[in-house]
Amino acid sequence: MPIHATTLLLLILSALSGFAGQAIGLPLPFMLGPLAISAVIATALPERLPAGYRFPQKLRLMFIAIIGLMIGAQVTPALFTEAHHYALTFGAVTLFVGLAHAMGYAIFRHLGGYDPTTAFYASTPGGLYESIELGEAAGADVTRLMMQQFLRIIVVVTALPLGLSLWLGAPVGSSAGMTMARPDVPWSDLPLIVLAGLGGLTLGRVLRLPAGQMTGPMALAAALSLTGWLSFDIPQWLVNMAQIVLGTALGMRFTGLSRRLLLRGTVLAMAAVGAMLGLGVGLAVTLREMTGEAVDVLLITLAPGGVTEMALVALSLHANPAFVTIHHIYRIVLTVLTLGVITRWRQRKG
Repeated sequence: MPIHATTLLLLILSALSGFAGQAIGLPLPFMLGPLAISAVIATALPERLPAGYRFPQKLRLMFIAIIGLMIGAQVTPALFTEAHHYALTFGAVTLFVGLAHAMGYAIFRHLGGYDPTTAFYASTPGGLYESIELGEAAGADVTRLMMQQFLRIIVVVTALPLGLSLWLGAPVGSSAGMTMARPDVPWSDLPLIVLAGLGGLTLGRVLRLPAGQMTGPMALAAALSLTGWLSFDIPQWLVNMAQIVLGTALGMRFTGLSRRLLLRGTVLAMAAVGAMLGLGVGLAVTLREMTGEAVDVLLITLAPGGVTEMALVALSLHANPAFVTIHHIYRIVLTVLTLGVITRWRQRKG
């Protein structure tokens, strides 16, 4: 089957799974439904895919930019009314990054039996692509490293909304009816949205921003929103499409992995993420006494998951997604900087 036809068929199946997830009240249905169906295809039916098939990266980047624009538009002057708490919350993220990395390393090294280099780069609580790139250069087992990094995000994206739904007694994410999008955006706005997305992608690439495919468009939309020059309203159908594409792309990352290796990696990822989320809960409870912010919102702010997905969950808790996103960007930047410093130290020592 031609590559384009394969991609189209995958997206159709993913869309159907998203609507099915929405019908049964699944948290983030248009993200988790496509993720599940594409992961099943990638692991159980890899022979049905064209040889060497990879989900189109450019398509994924386009829709990540849409989410970035949507989040950036939420950056308003009102966001900075909570700035007096930022020293505490950013301090908690700093502590979280160091402790979470150490806990993950211990699990992959001693429970998983990974070599020290692979365990070190597989356990970072952020900086997915940077961890893979630096780990490969340092001699890590790239297959296991990639698997654990993607599983970290997938486990958080899956477990946190489900856990919060059970805890709160109501679904979170887009299944809760919360959204940053509007259903009545005219079609005439679509070219402007596309141009802004392309401009944001260019900005992220030129400035070499962390997670630039999303932070570039987010920065552009935030600047336009704060200056009052222009505001972005993203149609709901486009947000749903973005989640379908991103969920499908995540699930297809498992293509070519043996089921035994994937099962073992999933168990290790669940253990590592469980430890990180436990740490996050402890820090969130402590921060609640200092900031007055809800524990669930603080937990989402600390969770080592995808920036986009955590912002969507934040909406269901009536939290400003920009507040959550700013802290996640800081987590990624801090992780990448720390990783770079330690990598150079290891190279000099070696």
